[in-house]
Amino acid sequence: MLHLKNARLSVRVLPEAGGSLAGFDWCGRAESIPLMLPYDPLLAAPEGQLDPNQLACYPLLPWGNRISGGGFEVAGRRVSLSPNRDDEPLPIHGSGWQRVWQPVRHSEHEVVLELTETTPDAYSYRASMHYALRDDTLQVDLRVTNIGSSVMPFGLGLHPFFPRHGAVELLAPASKVWVNDGHSPLPVALVDVPTAWDFNRNRALPAEGLNHCFRPWTGSAVISWPREGLRLHVEADVDAFVLYTPADQEFFCFEPVDHAINAVHLPGGAVANGMTLLAPQASLARRFVFRAVDDDLV
Repeated sequence: MLHLKNARLSVRVLPEAGGSLAGFDWCGRAESIPLMLPYDPLLAAPEGQLDPNQLACYPLLPWGNRISGGGFEVAGRRVSLSPNRDDEPLPIHGSGWQRVWQPVRHSEHEVVLELTETTPDAYSYRASMHYALRDDTLQVDLRVTNIGSSVMPFGLGLHPFFPRHGAVELLAPASKVWVNDGHSPLPVALVDVPTAWDFNRNRALPAEGLNHCFRPWTGSAVISWPREGLRLHVEADVDAFVLYTPADQEFFCFEPVDHAINAVHLPGGAVANGMTLLAPQASLARRFVFRAVDDDLV
């Protein structure tokens, strides 16, 4: 585990577990407060394996969420994708979250990780992820380069898990949402955001379980924990987010991404739904910024 720390923030990074975060905490008080759900080592499998879904945050690349149909067509050829989790019937979240990343630079306030993935007839890419602490801010830069021989649709994002800390409120302006059929996260219709899910103004998360992609999003959001007197401002150069609020759980997921769920199969295709076609050796980069605000210090 690699540690980043300054006077206000603490971050723990696990290169061997998808380059994921094991923790992201506010340290500006006598006791630290988790800003993302901390990893509990007691949850590891008996053989010591880590499940990224038990961590604080992991990268989404070369695409996020799920893809149906066993793959997709691009530039007149078939790209086949297989399920990559025993508990999921569809391939999910690409491959970066399940790979070992290599640290290439590490200091007190930053770490750079790299990954090279080669899959014949599917995604081959080189990726880098840069975590950096700057005062009250965690900045994450994610970059991917297509090292395959054919053009491919790429998408990037992050999958953070946030604690509820009792009541939690969200401000995340978006005008549309891809709703699913209630049985799977796969979207079936793009509709105006219902009043109960309208985060154009600050409001409490709904009690019901949600798992939908909101797009277009402004790229700015605020997560507020009134009991703790803490806020987390999220800024990203993407225009979508997936909101996952499992019922009766002490966490929720606000996932900034640049494409809709199952974008390759939605009307208009991958690019119309946020993905980027990368020719061989072309690159795509996204930045995600998390800035903590302590109301006690304002």
